Amino acid sequence: MSNQLNPSAPPPPAARPRSRWVQLVLFVVAMLWAFCVRVLSTGAAEVFDFRFSLGDTMPLVSALLELLLLLFGFGLLREMEGRQSPLGLPRRVTSRAEWTKGAAIGWALAVATVLPLALARALDMRLWLAPRAYELVVLNLATLAVETLAAVLVFAGYPYHRLIDAVGRARATLLMVLLLGLGKSVEVHTAGLALPAAVPVAILGGLLIELAWLRTHGLWLGWGIAFAWNASLALLFGLPIQGFSAFSSMVETRAVGSAWFTGGDYGPNAAWLTALLLIVAIPILMRVTDDYAWQYTHPPLTPAGIEVAIAPPAAHGSSDANAQSQVATSPTAPLVQILATTPRGASVRSSFDVGGPSESA
Repeated sequence: MSNQLNPSAPPPPAARPRSRWVQLVLFVVAMLWAFCVRVLSTGAAEVFDFRFSLGDTMPLVSALLELLLLLFGFGLLREMEGRQSPLGLPRRVTSRAEWTKGAAIGWALAVATVLPLALARALDMRLWLAPRAYELVVLNLATLAVETLAAVLVFAGYPYHRLIDAVGRARATLLMVLLLGLGKSVEVHTAGLALPAAVPVAILGGLLIELAWLRTHGLWLGWGIAFAWNASLALLFGLPIQGFSAFSSMVETRAVGSAWFTGGDYGPNAAWLTALLLIVAIPILMRVTDDYAWQYTHPPLTPAGIEVAIAPPAAHGSSDANAQSQVATSPTAPLVQILATTPRGASVRSSFDVGGPSESA
């Protein structure tokens, strides 16, 4: 087991038990709040942009508003049901290591996605190295960090936990990924795009993020995966993210070829190659989280049992009782004294005494 783990860390306090119907209602309320937050944050950012001319910082302001509203709403629901545990981001000694491992997985997925496209010469890349491009890189990194945290907080955070309490882990995971796939299907159909791989990629991506929480009981790992995946595709390789290419500041890339292989203008999130790589990433995620799963998801071992007092044999008990009765009836009985076997007088001088051997010898 890794030395970075903290075996002595106490488990988080448990919440008061609630019925499954109450947990299901909390899940529905949390998801409705997340939908409302998306609309409210976008509208509020547009108002701020109209009054203060936010410019390139408008996406970051919108993402910050969304994250703050999500934290406020989920925190209020948590307080109403008496929970004291953090909202998916527990402070522990392995938090940074978890996020770093997640970022490594996300970066590796992005490289594995782009490498076949580069070998097939399906990428047309352009560079923009003006000083303004470096400023946009920093701004876009901050925006992606906040946006991915908000997304992970919704699909693997408080609503997902309440659904687990209502229907169990397996059913909750299945329902959440199906809900994510349904949302992606509606989005693609509304945009009039023929992207059959977009729905499986969304489902497998959501499954990977939720497995990250199930293995660690924290959002650090899943947040690292989502952030590194999006940041690598957009900022490092210049590809669009779900049809949105505004994050590609220094590198702008256009994929040429079949949509099933490249994802077209929608990006790798609509390519069958990405779906295959996500399937391969699942056992890798399970392997690198063995220590975290043992430390944070298994219940602590506590000693338990029933005290058993074994009565002595009947013969032993009767002999003890006879001995005690004899002592009680004869308090002045003589004691047996064991004398030494060697006489206390002078012993016969041995031939090996200090004076040497005897004369007769």
